[in-house]
Amino acid sequence: MKALRIYIAGPYSGSDPKEINRNVCNAIDAGIEMFLRGHYPYVPHLTHLIKSRAEETGRELTWHDFIRWDMPWLEMCDALLYLGKSSGADLELEEAKRLGKLIFYSIEEIPDLRDVEERND
Repeated sequence: MKALRIYIAGPYSGSDPKEINRNVCNAIDAGIEMFLRGHYPYVPHLTHLIKSRAEETGRELTWHDFIRWDMPWLEMCDALLYLGKSSGADLELEEAKRLGKLIFYSIEEIPDLRDVEERND
């Protein structure tokens, strides 16, 4: 198996900044684990930094702007990891299905390419 480009879809929004931070960290942690397994994650939650900077500089980016920002990346990915229900993640999941992408519902489902490398040594 070759390394996959995997889009991470999961909740971002929350009832308070701590919940948003927890959602962002969950997506980043999933991305780190995927990378360590030999794959190339796309973590759309990192646009949290872009949102913060836009607000600091008086520019407004809406939820729809971020969906528009992320969809081309989803198209380029081989697969999607669905971390949990949210309006954005559900939209991304449906688009990935429409595009015929591989869908993973947990990190454990994603092949660990380190195992393959060790057998080839």
